[in-house]
Amino acid sequence: MTGTKRDLVKYRLSRSWDTLEDARILADRQRWNASINRLYYACYYAVTALLLNSDLNATTHNGVKSLFSEEFIKTGIISKDLGKSYSQLFTWRQKGDYDDLFDFDQEKVLPYFAPTQKLIEKVESLIDA
Repeated sequence: MTGTKRDLVKYRLSRSWDTLEDARILADRQRWNASINRLYYACYYAVTALLLNSDLNATTHNGVKSLFSEEFIKTGIISKDLGKSYSQLFTWRQKGDYDDLFDFDQEKVLPYFAPTQKLIEKVESLIDA
């Protein structure tokens, strides 16, 4: 890791916002599988920033999801609804990336923009607190 922990946390949050914007661009072009991928990664970068900020470390995507759930969802720090959205994006990202003959559509993807933004905002508020 180059720089301080704070630098890396800020970088991951910035990357989270950039990736959310990428998801919007892809949705505008009706690239739904790619948009789901970017929505998941927008959340993932925010969650990894939060874990790092809290001195929690996971080495896999499953590990990140589990630690996030244990430390922030089950404790009520972050709402269960946002936790469910992140978990669903985790599952759908894998489906969209790896399953053959499967495509998302507008009706599945667009409802995840608001929860993704809310999760990033919540993570920022916890880090800045």
